[in-house]
Amino acid sequence: MVAVQSTMQAIGSIAANFSLPDIRSKQNVSLSNLAGQPLLVMFICNHCPFVVHIAERLTEVGNQAVRDGFAVVAISSNDVENYPQDGPEAMALFAQNYGFEFPYLYDESQSVAKAYGAACTPDFFIFDAGHALQYRGQMDSSRPGNGEPVTADDLSAALAAVKSGLPVNDNQVPSIGCNIKWKAGNAPSYF
Repeated sequence: MVAVQSTMQAIGSIAANFSLPDIRSKQNVSLSNLAGQPLLVMFICNHCPFVVHIAERLTEVGNQAVRDGFAVVAISSNDVENYPQDGPEAMALFAQNYGFEFPYLYDESQSVAKAYGAACTPDFFIFDAGHALQYRGQMDSSRPGNGEPVTADDLSAALAAVKSGLPVNDNQVPSIGCNIKWKAGNAPSYF
């Protein structure tokens, strides 16, 4: 397992447009449908040990964010030809098993991951109601095998600040995880 850090896009960047299928509802979810809501975007996949390590807490935080008025989407952008365990059927099962109350979107072309500068799974982005980036980075400092508890402290604090209209702490730590599994010849220049 090779760990990769998130790219740490510029604070204030505007959320890139997307329209992707939710693997459970079979309906497309578009950024334009989420206008006026603060937004949590999570790049994840089904098999990554970093994601599996935090999946229960990630689900709790995502579900709570939905209840707090955030638009929340999880996105899988992995190459499913070489990583079939990350394909749509497995995604639907993963979302059901963990109890996602938010869409799990399939980025088959990998264009949305590129537009967001996503580099790893998990990779988190929080935008305010105007869809300006307020947070990008880790959920917390827990990693598989490091013995630190999964708390979601960093992500939860950022969500609370955005919900309250307060500034998010400037000390934002990159997320670390498995690299997004790019299709042959499709890896972005930042990777």
